[in-house]
Amino acid sequence: MKDLLTALTAGYWSDREISVNLIVFANLFGALLLGLLVGYERSYHGRAAGMRTYGLVCMASCALTVIVGYPGSWYGGELQGSVLAHLVPDPTRVIQGIVTGVGFLGAGVIMKEGMNISGLTTAASIWSSSAIGILVGIGFYTAAILLACLSAALMMWAAILEKTLPSRPAIAVTLAFDTGFVPSQPVLQKFALERGYEVAGGTLHIQCIAKREEWRFVAISLRRNKSLSLSEMSNEFRRFEGVSEFSLAHARN
Repeated sequence: MKDLLTALTAGYWSDREISVNLIVFANLFGALLLGLLVGYERSYHGRAAGMRTYGLVCMASCALTVIVGYPGSWYGGELQGSVLAHLVPDPTRVIQGIVTGVGFLGAGVIMKEGMNISGLTTAASIWSSSAIGILVGIGFYTAAILLACLSAALMMWAAILEKTLPSRPAIAVTLAFDTGFVPSQPVLQKFALERGYEVAGGTLHIQCIAKREEWRFVAISLRRNKSLSLSEMSNEFRRFEGVSEFSLAHARN
């Protein structure tokens, strides 16, 4: 029995199999480190997906890709001489499956609340993390390191760059009017323009329940430094005729 067990497991502990496993281990460890590097920025900013998520995605993507490169070592080399040993694995199909699967994972962190959409950056960076693992798995180590550094740098410093460039911030506005009050869209648009905002076309949503209207829309700043802040807009809406309740928030996506 002992001799039979030794014979069955000998293939898994041959010099070739050990060297292949060491190569795979080095790839997985490198992919894990790069995934943790990208995930640290999300973890630092308190996002739902942190270092563990990115490390797992990157490492698993690498594992699925790297094993395709060693079909001769599958199952301890037992496929040698069989029909399956002559089949050439297609890494592109594995990569396609990884990208599709990680896409569903990324969709889980995208949330929509009213007119605000959050989680797009996290979803995109998770997808990027899978690409890093794939690059490590197929042996493009320099490209994987570069992609990891660029992804982390983009998430850390792109927001600072955005603040220095000309832009038009937007706010999501919800107005609840007094019962029976009929609001006027031209009056609302003039009110917004006088305070440095314009109502974005196609964003106005009107709801009426029990003769009480509620308007929701996105207001875009005409100029960043010329528009009122969120707190200043709050004070202005307190004096807007017919408004009983309102809600203001930065429109994120």
